[in-house]
Formats: sequence, structure tokens, C-alpha cells
Amino acid sequence: MMALDKLLSFGKRLLRVKVVDCNAEDSRLSRCLNTLDLVALGVGSTLGAGVYVLAGAVARENSGPAIVLSFLIAALASVLAGLCYAEFGARVPKTGSAYLYSYVTVGELWAFITGWNLILAYIIGTASVARAWSATFDELIGKRIEHFSRQYMYINAPGVLSEYPDMFAVFIIITLTGLLAFGVKESAIVNKVFTCINVLVLLFMVISGLVKGTMKNWYLDPDEILHVSNSSNSSLNLTDILPTREELGVGGFMPFGFAGVLSGAATCFYAFVGFDCIATTGEEVKNPQRAIPIGIVSSLLICFVAYFCVSAALTLMMPYYLLDSKSPLPVAFKYVGWEGAKYAVAVGSLCALSTSPRTKTPLTATLTCGIRAAIMAFLFDLKDLVDLMSIGTLLAYTLVAACVLVLRYQPELPGGAYQMANTQEEMEPSNGSMGILPGVEERFSLNTLLFPDSLEPTSLSGSSVNICASVLGLLILVFSALAVQGGSALWNLVVLSLIFIICLVLVFVIWRQPESKTKLSFKVPLLPFLPVISMFINVYLMMQLDQGTWIRFAMWMLLGFVIYFSYGIHHSVEATTARSSPDMEMDSYKHDHDSITPEKEAFLHNGIEVREDDDRDL
Repeated sequence: MMALDKLLSFGKRLLRVKVVDCNAEDSRLSRCLNTLDLVALGVGSTLGAGVYVLAGAVARENSGPAIVLSFLIAALASVLAGLCYAEFGARVPKTGSAYLYSYVTVGELWAFITGWNLILAYIIGTASVARAWSATFDELIGKRIEHFSRQYMYINAPGVLSEYPDMFAVFIIITLTGLLAFGVKESAIVNKVFTCINVLVLLFMVISGLVKGTMKNWYLDPDEILHVSNSSNSSLNLTDILPTREELGVGGFMPFGFAGVLSGAATCFYAFVGFDCIATTGEEVKNPQRAIPIGIVSSLLICFVAYFCVSAALTLMMPYYLLDSKSPLPVAFKYVGWEGAKYAVAVGSLCALSTSPRTKTPLTATLTCGIRAAIMAFLFDLKDLVDLMSIGTLLAYTLVAACVLVLRYQPELPGGAYQMANTQEEMEPSNGSMGILPGVEERFSLNTLLFPDSLEPTSLSGSSVNICASVLGLLILVFSALAVQGGSALWNLVVLSLIFIICLVLVFVIWRQPESKTKLSFKVPLLPFLPVISMFINVYLMMQLDQGTWIRFAMWMLLGFVIYFSYGIHHSVEATTARSSPDMEMDSYKHDHDSITPEKEAFLHNGIEVREDDDRDL
């Protein structure tokens, strides 16, 4: 019995929630931002780095011209995640991110996992941008840095580390870290100028693709390419870079099949990371419940259109197998004979990448993250960094979708941890027995599971959703792993069909449960289907990433769990608060116990707790 009590106590510590009063106007920030401001913020934080960093590598190694479909799938996953983010933003209109949203709703452990992955995303985001900046600058000076590094610092560790360390990327990170640590602020005017240059460069790229591109590059025949003569009419000398059959795939619009498109989509997800910065403006927006959802979805749609157009133009201008993996846009202009344009495009890409690092953090955190980012930029290849960032972000977004799914079917807010802004007059107090007639005890049965008697969520229906969502998440993980790795064997198809049917049953059970009537300015539509689809797409894209990425990610998560269970679980703010207020909790319990009337005791004996407001009715 003692062991069971300790186990239950340990479980409660993992699921304790953060107390946030969303109705308290304690913010020292000015509420001056509107919806248009948030759209501009999201576009400025998201647009640019993705196409400059990813387009060449993904088109050449994964998708070919079908990179436009990879961006479409990644955009769909991001929009679904954005909708879930938006509901969280409506529930908790405070400055924060997925970490805060998870902490105040589903508990400390899930918040730590989310936050730990967001740390990974931010660190790798800095490292990948530094690598891309270095590659673009190196292209301007004739790739002298790459040639020097390959000659004197070559690393023979394929699949593990980069081919050569990038000293210039380390220098960039150290410089930015020093500026941030000593409090040098970005100039808003310079940032806007750089963003305008970025937009102009992307427009120029799209127009150039229409002028100099050809549809022939979307229908290449590998046999013709492999038998091409050593001479070429292009400005590049192709004799040294003729591809192999493996590098060409099957040719055409989708040279590496739909599997290549999905693999590319998992990497392209990196291009849409950044919209979550909108969620951090909750205390600076005039109407956060309305502006945050619109800002997130609108900025993602704008960025998708830009990425779609630029990647299409790039693959029309230049065959996918010749694209440069590190600095594709300048090389594409060199290929079509517009030598002068490559410098303008390179400068524009440098401006876009320079606006990406925006973090203003405390000194210790800045230096620590800067050192880690420098190490990663020094040792890992750009593609490996992008994939590692994508897998961490996809997991964080999966948890957000799962949280939204669970919360909408709960009878009350978890632990009373926070109050819903602007909804108090719409909410009925709940004690887990809402909608059940007095004297009737709630019991589990197949009939109550599929045909609930209550129109409001109850403890039973909320627990049923929790269990179904947990099993559903596990089955989605197994299904995605088997679908990607199992092939087309008969046994695998049978297992996949069985898992799919069970998942449908679980979704149906969740759909049958009564949904919370709490009024929010924004709710994810088509519940439970959209959150489940978001979870599936995110997990499936995670499974598309290679084994090396999963190994690096597992090492990162192992380090995180060591830190949390050895230190974090004992020293978190909520743990400190719980240790410092046991007397308050005992006094509260004693007060509640002493105030029970005989009538209440009779109802409690029947499994029903009576609200204080109902005293007058007894």
C-alpha cells in the first residue's frame, strides 16, 4: 500500500500544472499590436531561411521538381499545428509558447518534453542559419572557405558528422551571441529594410523562373542524361559533375517517388518553423483571442505560396540533379547565364538569414545556447541540422495537438490551474459530475461509453478520452513505423489494416463523448478529426527521417530526461511552491471538511458532491 501511495504521489508530481491567472492585468507590456502586425511578424520570422537553406538539398536528394508537393505537405502539417496553437493561445492569452500552454493544461512532464524540444529547435535554428549564411557568403567569394576546409580539415565520418568543420559559421554565432549577451538591440528600421530586400529577391526569383525556366526540366529522362556528351551549352562545366543513376532516380516530375516527396516534406517542415513567435505576443496584442489564430494561419499560407513559387522557379531554371545543396539560388542564376544576378540574390539571401536570429535572452542562457549552437554548426552538416530541428519540432507540435484533443472533452480545467479569459460568465462550475442527476452514480459500461447520458463532460467521459487518446497516440506511432519501414509484405498490410480499424474505433468513441461548452474566441474545428490528423501527419513525417537523425534525437532526449529527473522535478517553481505550502493545503481541507452539512453528507454518500451555490436549494 505504501508503494502504491508513493507511485501515485510520483505520478501527481509529473502532472502538476502551472498556476496562471489569465484575467489578471499584470502585464507591463503595451497592447498595441493588431492582426496585421502579427501577420507581418509571422511572415518576417518564417519566410526566407527555408527556401535559401532547403530548396537545393531537398530537390536534389529527395523530391526533385516535386519539392513543391513537399512544401505543400509541410504547409498542411504546419497549418494543422497552427490551429492547435491558436486554440491554446485563445485559452491562455499570455506571453508564452507551447511550453507554457502545456504546463498550464496537461502538466509538468509534458511541458518539459515540449520545452526541451523547443530548445533543440532554437539552438539548431541558429546553427543552421549560420551554416547557410556561411555557404552563401562562400559562394560569393568562389567557395574558397570550402576548398580550404576540405583540404586541411576534412572529416571522414560519413553519416555522422559534416565533411568539414565550418569555422566561419562558428565565428558568426560567436559574434551574434556576444551582441545579444551585451544587450545590443536590433534596429527595427534595419530589420524592415532587410525584410523588404528579401521579398524583392524572392519576387525576382519567381519572375526569373518564368523567363529563363523551361518545363523540360520537370520531365528529364535519366537515360538521355547519362549519355550526354562532355560538352555543354550552359555556363557550367558538366564533365566533372555528371550524376549517377542513383542520383537521378527515375527522372520526371517525381524522380524519387512519393516516398521521396514525404521524406522531403519532413525536411521542408523546417521552413515553416517560426510562426510560433506569434503566440509569444499574447500580452502585446489588442485582441489576442482573435488576432493570434488569424495571424498564425495567414502567415503560414503566405509563406507557403512564396516557397511554392520560388521552389518551382528554381527547378524550372536548373535540372534538379545539378542544384547546389548549400546555396542553390546564386548557382541557378549562374547556370542560366545571369552572372550579375547571382550577387544580388546572394546579398538578398544574406539579408533574409540575418533577420532570423531574434532572441533576447538572459546572459547565462544566451551564452549557453550560443556555445551549443556553435558546436553544432562546427560539426554537423546543414541537412543533418535541419532534420534534427524538424524531428524535435514535429514532436512538440504532436503534443500540442494531443493536448487540444484531450482538453476539449474534460469536465473542468486541470486542477483549476488557470482561468479562461473572457469566459467566466459562460462557464458552469464543474466537479466531475456535471450533467448527472442527483443521487445517480456514474458507472462505466459500453452503453454509457457510446451513448453518454450527459450533455456535458463528466469524470468518466474525460477519463475515457484520456485513455483513448493515449492508445491512439501509441497506435499512430506503430502504424507510421510499419508503414515506412515494413514495406508491402502481406503480414504488414494485414497489421496496418487492423491498426487502422482500431484507430477509427477509438476516434469514434472520442467523437461520441460530450464536448466542453466553454466559450472560446477560437476553437479547432471538426474535433476530434483535425487534431488526430495533425498527430498522424506529424508522426508520419518524423518516421521519414533517417536513422542518424533518430539516433541524435534519442541522445538529446536521454540528456533531457537525466536533467529533469535528477534536478528539474525537485527544483521546479511548482515543486517549490508545493513544498512551502503544506499547511495551507491542510487548512483548506479542514475548512472544506468542517463546512459539510448533513444534507451534503447524504449526497456525498451517494457519490455526488454539492456545490456551495446549491445550499439555498437544500
